[in-house]
Amino acid sequence: MHNKFFFFGFGQVGRYFLDYLQKKKNKFSFNVTSTSSTKYKNFKGKKYMSLKFNGNKYDKRISKILSSVKYVLISVPPNHRGDLVLKYFANDLNNKSIKKIIYLSATNVYGNHNGKWVNEKSKCKPTSKQGINRLKAESQWSRFCKKNKLNFNILRIAGIYSKELNAIKRLKQGSKIYVRKKNHYFSRVHVEDIAQVIYKVFINKNINSEIFNVADDMPASNETINKYAAKILKIRNLKEIDVKRLRGKMIKNFYKDSKKVKNSKIKSILKVNLKYPTYKKGLLNLRNN
Repeated sequence: MHNKFFFFGFGQVGRYFLDYLQKKKNKFSFNVTSTSSTKYKNFKGKKYMSLKFNGNKYDKRISKILSSVKYVLISVPPNHRGDLVLKYFANDLNNKSIKKIIYLSATNVYGNHNGKWVNEKSKCKPTSKQGINRLKAESQWSRFCKKNKLNFNILRIAGIYSKELNAIKRLKQGSKIYVRKKNHYFSRVHVEDIAQVIYKVFINKNINSEIFNVADDMPASNETINKYAAKILKIRNLKEIDVKRLRGKMIKNFYKDSKKVKNSKIKSILKVNLKYPTYKKGLLNLRNN
């Protein structure tokens, strides 16, 4: 069976998901959007079209392509008015060929819970602009898909790390600093495990209108992660910086929120068996990259 995918946005999550499909030997084709001009490209031997969509201008061919796709993955970040994909492509997405839509959200929609555990039913009280925008986009998508009887699910993704982006790599590149903040917890997840969750949602016809947290089993502080990475690399001269000395807005926002994200739903409903259940396993695996 040949499956047609369409990705609004094509970052590392999309790429790792395609890797996962290829390892499963699934037959598929895909096209994506990108903020740059439309061109044909190649991903590990597969030709695809990267179509322009920069939040207000877009290639008109997107509409035609959407009329025959089966699965849609959305990772384009929303703005203060909500979701941009829905703004321009609502009519095209309301068609019977589409079997499932997945919206990639983030755990910043929960806001600050003072280090307590949150699950999918926890109160969302985002503190950052990004979290507020995500929550707005989530509710726009939920209303649209419910009204049009479309199969739709939301994945709230924790802090992503990967081969390309992780604590070990940062230390190797010379950033020997960690941030100190008492009782600050956050959850993270390896990008390969995100790919696995996306796959399980797409192939399960009976899962609809669900929200899933995508996180590993072991929330921790920035200090804990960096000290563990330093131990692996045998680095002893880590410097501590107090959270009050942080300057960038994004990083300050990150430290406003403290929570531990529960992942039991992906295990019970999707039967996900995490490849990297803890940051320790993930970082050990990345040691030689």
